[in-house]
Amino acid sequence: MITSRFYDLKNFIGKLSVRRIVNAARVLVSYYLSRHFKVSNHWGDPISMSVEPTTACNLRCPECPSGLRSFSRATGNLKIDYFKSIIDQTYRRLIYLILYFQGEPYLNPRFFEMIKYAQQKKLYTITSTNGHFLDTANARRTVESGLDRLLISIDGATQETYASYRKGGTLSTVLEGTRNLVHWKRKLGSTKPYIVFQFLVVKPNEHEISAIQNLAKELGVDELKLKTAQVYDYKNGNPLIPENTQYARYVPDGHGGYRLKYKLTDHCWKMWHSAVITWDGQVVPCCFDKDATHSMGHLDQKPFHEIWHDTPYKEFRTKILRGRSTIDICSNCTEGCKVWTTKAV
Repeated sequence: MITSRFYDLKNFIGKLSVRRIVNAARVLVSYYLSRHFKVSNHWGDPISMSVEPTTACNLRCPECPSGLRSFSRATGNLKIDYFKSIIDQTYRRLIYLILYFQGEPYLNPRFFEMIKYAQQKKLYTITSTNGHFLDTANARRTVESGLDRLLISIDGATQETYASYRKGGTLSTVLEGTRNLVHWKRKLGSTKPYIVFQFLVVKPNEHEISAIQNLAKELGVDELKLKTAQVYDYKNGNPLIPENTQYARYVPDGHGGYRLKYKLTDHCWKMWHSAVITWDGQVVPCCFDKDATHSMGHLDQKPFHEIWHDTPYKEFRTKILRGRSTIDICSNCTEGCKVWTTKAV
């Protein structure tokens, strides 16, 4: 909807300040200079940050460590005071905050307090949910919290298709939760949150793309995004890889197996503009480091600014610039490639 996108953009612009704009410009310039000279330089602080409210999840999706209960790192819930400490260290230059990494954010009992605190610091707040906890009370609290954008994962237009990937999920619950959100936005006269249906395209559901587009329009969500799926075991083929290569990250290699559709390039914008913080304070490079095997530092030991500009980060960025394919978490990454397709609602 044009109107809702206009209000979302206006809302985002309203979060900007001179300090945040200058920082973003410094980050952008240092990124392109680093790419050109193959030497890591970084002149700013993160523009965006993902903070993990919890690793817990009610579903068991097959390509997700939370769903598989397969983490090698510690699991738990982010404490509210710890969250406030993270925000206090970073908000002056940060523009938008993603309250999500792994797990289902609504399972953290202090989740709404986190949103409200970030709003007090004038951060653009985003979260992603599987949509099973949006009863009428939580839907109202979501709107009242001031959350700016909400992604609802909905990977099927029928229960059978939806549950084939969202193991243990109930489509009707997600649809009802969406209706609750739309209802409370209207009732409270709010333009927020901007509601996005996120449809992870896999082979079992690719035939329902048109149906999910119609469903999104019927429910009154603001946008539908089709997302290509990361598949861990893809080289010998995988039943999740779509037949329509438009929605696949992998294509036949001509020898009976599969390869990444796009070439890995020796740069990564994420390593300059964003960071990820786990529920217990580990700072990791990006969302592909789900087990925090490449921790850049711990907030219990150093403040964030020091970690961001410290030697481990600099060495990791340099390694990416000189040979990204040698880094395990980068080998199945499509950074810089188009992995989203937006459909009009």
